[in-house]
Amino acid sequence: MTAGRRTPEPVTGDAAAPHLSETARLETFCDGVFAIAITLLVLDFHVPPLGPDAGSAELGERLLLNWPSLLGYVLSFVVIGIMWANHHSIFRYVRRTDRYFLLLNVAFLMCVAFLPFPTAVLARYLIQPGAQRLAVAAYSATLFVIAVAFNAVWWYAMLHPALVGPHADREGMRTITRRYAMGPVSYAVTVVLAFVNVWVCLGLHGLLALLYLLPEQRHR
Repeated sequence: MTAGRRTPEPVTGDAAAPHLSETARLETFCDGVFAIAITLLVLDFHVPPLGPDAGSAELGERLLLNWPSLLGYVLSFVVIGIMWANHHSIFRYVRRTDRYFLLLNVAFLMCVAFLPFPTAVLARYLIQPGAQRLAVAAYSATLFVIAVAFNAVWWYAMLHPALVGPHADREGMRTITRRYAMGPVSYAVTVVLAFVNVWVCLGLHGLLALLYLLPEQRHR
């Protein structure tokens, strides 16, 4: 061996996989889209028009007529907030990204950004007997598509170990996989249920939000 020559060290990290990158920019972009989508929900509220001699009673009555908008706002705000929290939790396990993982996240965010529209439709037609079922079904169908996109993001990461941190909690990952797999099935049920009973359907949406509010692992 020639004096002074060092044995080359094994190449690790980004140098070993130049197609991978850190998740910081993706997380920042996702946070921005979630923030915009959740803010757009409030645009469905409008100040009710009143005559020049209108009093508090008329104002109160017109404000109460906005309860469908308030219901849609609260439901979708909670849903988007929980999706953001769960999407954020994914990056406790996923430590690298590649091009396809980025594009899957873009597709997922496209669905999230669309949610304010079916929310507005739900709010406008919830009290219209002839249209309320289709409005609630459209809302449920949007959440079904979002759940499918969310699962695509998660499963792509799980099927590509290079994206997952070496010290990721495997039990937490299995819990996430089981829980997220329920999403498309559950929301498909809500689409059908919307044509049977819209109020039971909305109640199920509330229960699903509570389910996904739970952490994937217990604090020790």
